[in-house]
Amino acid sequence: TLPTGAISRRFGRRWAFVIGTGCGVLTGVLGSFAILHGSFVLFCIATFLGGLYGSVAQSYRFAAADGASAAYRPKAVSWVMAGGVFAGVLGPQLVQWTMDVWQPYLFAFSFLVQAAVALVAMGIVAGVDMPKPAPADLHGGRPLLTIVTQPRFIAAALCGIISYPMMNLVMTSAPLAMKMCGLSVSDSNFGIQWHIVAMYGPSFFTGALIARFGAPKIVAAGLLLEAGAAGIGLSGLTAMHFWATLVVLGVGWNFSFIGASALVLETHRPQERNKVQAFNDFLVFGMMAIGSFSSGQLLANYGWSAVNLVVFPPVVLGLAVLSLVSWARRRKARLEAAMGEFPDAI
Repeated sequence: TLPTGAISRRFGRRWAFVIGTGCGVLTGVLGSFAILHGSFVLFCIATFLGGLYGSVAQSYRFAAADGASAAYRPKAVSWVMAGGVFAGVLGPQLVQWTMDVWQPYLFAFSFLVQAAVALVAMGIVAGVDMPKPAPADLHGGRPLLTIVTQPRFIAAALCGIISYPMMNLVMTSAPLAMKMCGLSVSDSNFGIQWHIVAMYGPSFFTGALIARFGAPKIVAAGLLLEAGAAGIGLSGLTAMHFWATLVVLGVGWNFSFIGASALVLETHRPQERNKVQAFNDFLVFGMMAIGSFSSGQLLANYGWSAVNLVVFPPVVLGLAVLSLVSWARRRKARLEAAMGEFPDAI
């Protein structure tokens, strides 16, 4: 994410997106070649390139907000995230249709199809009007440290850091936990499919909710829903309990993550956006990686209940910081209003 921000700042988002989708094409080509030739090292290189592609794709939501008015930015972020609904449906189907084409090399053809999809994406982003930054923007704006130490940025980044890793922690553990509880693979697949729909489906109206109620309230609602999902997970071990956990978790992530992204947009000036957004994503997805790595060990050593219990302390912390920053912001606004109305009395 950090190189993505640097390239966007120096050459514009278009070049960053073209390079990222190029990595996506290489992911598919090298992945297929590695499977055909049984090279695990080459396969790991391919998946590393896939990570680079993913890091660029995560910044699409911020790019959509660049050209939007301040009032429309949350909706722009939300609509881009809504694309995940189609990805969640089409992605697994593409794998299902292509994984057995080149027998006995399972998934070899699927990776080539993935390369073709990335190539289509490259053609689309190359044609989008994303102007190169003005020369003044390269050295303009405040230092990054000054921006990221703002209370509002700290609250926004912290909520993103909590919402995404906590969702990922529970999501990646759920199918394994279902297997350990004697449920079928079909039960797991059904739960994950509806989890993906719940993650991205609300995006069609999340932006409107943020515009009406404000990002802090939507973030708080999302964090509470994630805590509620963990509570459902602790209440039983039937397939219905797992499904409900995953659905509520998905909606909670949608509200909290999109809301946190909208909050980040309020913390920087136009010439500062690339470095600030890249740093935010570095924090969020770095913590998500740690959450992914730790979920298996946590589940294996302490069980499904421990996975759900871990969710509560970070959510409480996020709500506390968000409330404190919102209170301070309202207090500052009241003081400024009072100074404007009664300047001699202050």
